[in-house]
Amino acid sequence: MSKIFVDACLGKETPYTPVWMMRQAGRYLPEYMAVRQEAGNFLNLCHDPKKAAEVTIQPLDIVGVDAAILFSDILVIPDEMGMDLSFVKGEGPKFSDPIASQEDLDRLIGGEEAANKLTYVYDTIKLLREQLDA
Repeated sequence: MSKIFVDACLGKETPYTPVWMMRQAGRYLPEYMAVRQEAGNFLNLCHDPKKAAEVTIQPLDIVGVDAAILFSDILVIPDEMGMDLSFVKGEGPKFSDPIASQEDLDRLIGGEEAANKLTYVYDTIKLLREQLDA
């Protein structure tokens, strides 16, 4: 990550406005598509810290943006809470066990137990810190 981006976040003067784009890897980078194909599917890619770190860093090297966006998905959280997430081709994300009642809410895994199931996200962040600080 560039020092210019960090300085801008801290409100310091910078020589230019740093660039940070959402969906940096997207569907348009052949390098991203190759890693995703290796992983087998989107969720496998999210669950593999080495591959997730690799696709996080790709836009920095290829596009030249000033900051990395952690490759993951917000839906891994409810998935690890017990909602059983899948991505259906042509439809998008689906939960096999959606919340429709208080009983459904009560069965969810929460707190530290759910957080402990997200170790792959923490491991990806650790790898990125090592790689970006190098």
